[in-house]
Amino acid sequence: MISTMPTVTPARANPQRNRGNVMPGFGLSLGVTVFSLSLIVLLPTAAAILKSSSLGWSRFWASVSTPRALASYRLSFGGALLAALINLVLGTLVAWVLVRYRFPGRRLLDALVDLPFALPTAVAGIALTVIYGPHGWLGAPLAALGIRAAYTRVGVVIALTFIGLPFVVRTVQPVLAGLGENDAEWEEAAASLGAGRWQTFRRVLLPVLTPAALTGFAMAFARGVGEYGSVIFIAGNMPLRTEIAPLLIVIKLQEFDDAQATAIAVTMLAASFALLLAIQCLQRRSERWGQR
Repeated sequence: MISTMPTVTPARANPQRNRGNVMPGFGLSLGVTVFSLSLIVLLPTAAAILKSSSLGWSRFWASVSTPRALASYRLSFGGALLAALINLVLGTLVAWVLVRYRFPGRRLLDALVDLPFALPTAVAGIALTVIYGPHGWLGAPLAALGIRAAYTRVGVVIALTFIGLPFVVRTVQPVLAGLGENDAEWEEAAASLGAGRWQTFRRVLLPVLTPAALTGFAMAFARGVGEYGSVIFIAGNMPLRTEIAPLLIVIKLQEFDDAQATAIAVTMLAASFALLLAIQCLQRRSERWGQR
């Protein structure tokens, strides 16, 4: 006798529906996330804004637009930008060498990249000052060429380059390692079509590396803007010349002028947020361009 009962097949799990269900429910996860961000980021930011608002608009503008403050902004943002650009090129090159080549001491070099992460910033500043000082290992040869590194703006850029290099290397390196054999196939295909090495890098590899490189650039820039410990020893801290904005904030706090200190901090916060937002937009555009 042939059964006419309909066969029941087990329902297949919907991968889109079950995605993200390893963690607790959406409500709990979202609540913990919002609470953590509010406690760590939003609350201190709101406190700084409220404290600076006690000055009033006229006193606020007078505090953040003094010649000393403007000079510190130019040094902090300009030095961080220049150091991030140097790290963008140098960090990409270091990541390329670490991934593409095998040589003695490669693991040691790979470990040294993370040294700025582990080294206290004050120790880094003292070490850079000793090395690039007038009688240091590198400072003396530079001084013979008429170049002063320590206690100048050059020293600020050197310190910011030192602490920002790992951000670019560690964001570009996994992308290069993830390309694997496909990268070699793309390069061989480009070479078979008559492309040179520079054309292959510019048209094949650069679109893939650009989003990661821009991410590392943004992280190095953000770190450089707020850096304090590694800079104050090598900068010289001369007002209107080698004084960074974080140091000016500390000086205002030591003078018990909390309102002006928070006003300068809020100004730096707004400028940093605007620049990072612009970099993020540029990164999104580069990702879309690379997908085409």
